[in-house]
Amino acid sequence: MRWTSRGGRSGRRLGWRAGAVTLAATALLAAGCGGLSGSGQPQAQGGSLAASGINLAGQTYTVGGKEFDEQLVLCKMTIAAMQSVGATANDRCNITGTAATRSALTSGQIDMYWEYTGTGWITHLKNATPIPGSEQQYIATRDADLAQNNIVWLPPSPFNNTYGLAVTRPFSEQNNLRTLTDWGNFTNSGNPAATLCVEAEFAGRDDGLAGLFRTYGVTNPPAGPPGLNTLDTGAIYQATANGNPCNFGEVFTTDGRIPGLNLVTLQDDKNYFPQYNASPTFRKEVFDRNPSVARIFEQITPRLTNEVMLDLNGQVSSQGQDPQQVATRWLQQQGFIGGQ
Repeated sequence: MRWTSRGGRSGRRLGWRAGAVTLAATALLAAGCGGLSGSGQPQAQGGSLAASGINLAGQTYTVGGKEFDEQLVLCKMTIAAMQSVGATANDRCNITGTAATRSALTSGQIDMYWEYTGTGWITHLKNATPIPGSEQQYIATRDADLAQNNIVWLPPSPFNNTYGLAVTRPFSEQNNLRTLTDWGNFTNSGNPAATLCVEAEFAGRDDGLAGLFRTYGVTNPPAGPPGLNTLDTGAIYQATANGNPCNFGEVFTTDGRIPGLNLVTLQDDKNYFPQYNASPTFRKEVFDRNPSVARIFEQITPRLTNEVMLDLNGQVSSQGQDPQQVATRWLQQQGFIGGQ
């Protein structure tokens, strides 16, 4: 199985693309990033992170991130958390594309950003086949990237922003659909409501839709249109919510449009899709300067579940709220930082 990078942009979402767009590191200055003189947001005050004894006074970190909603939230969250324990955090959120963001890290233009274990293993380390299991893939990625590139991967989030098929909640309940096995059986039944929307590339790849059909035993796949429809990713969410032209849609599992449109993602009960758990990644020289920075993420990362990220992403993508405000408010609600 050969999987491609996560990081394309269409309405600030992750994408299934044959490799990330390669951008020169020097292009970062024109990528719409925050300035390096400061975080661009109010200074976060101390909370439970500072009370636990974390002290990064005198330390400076340039924090980067990609350009879609989830990454903007994670980037702004990191800046506020670092500030709350005395660090100076420079804002380089909103870098366009996976390739440019990784290049910024390895070239020293940024010190850290959140990356996905699937992207690390498949795209950056150039492995053709994902590793089943979140922990196994994290360990393999962590060890290889440190050895080959001097990049430190901290433990990953529980949330897994991978691929999935979604339906509306009422459609799921009416048809007793909870898993992709249920979807496969529903499709094989010949029910005309088994209409499907996917990206064009996903539809054409053997390790995309064809592999999904094989894994879940779909012997009577939808044809079409109207049975099978190829749309841009941004259009799939609304088309699925409308039930026109599809009742099932290819989605990314922590996309904020899922709760916003009352969709549910069917459980990948045979673990077909790769794991994309998010980890803070640092250049080793930066991490070694003060390894206690890891203590920030020891507290924050475990709370970033699928449910939490769906809610935070939804506040940005469905409700139009500012990522900085969403990130800061969540940190305050959790007690990690104080009021401002």
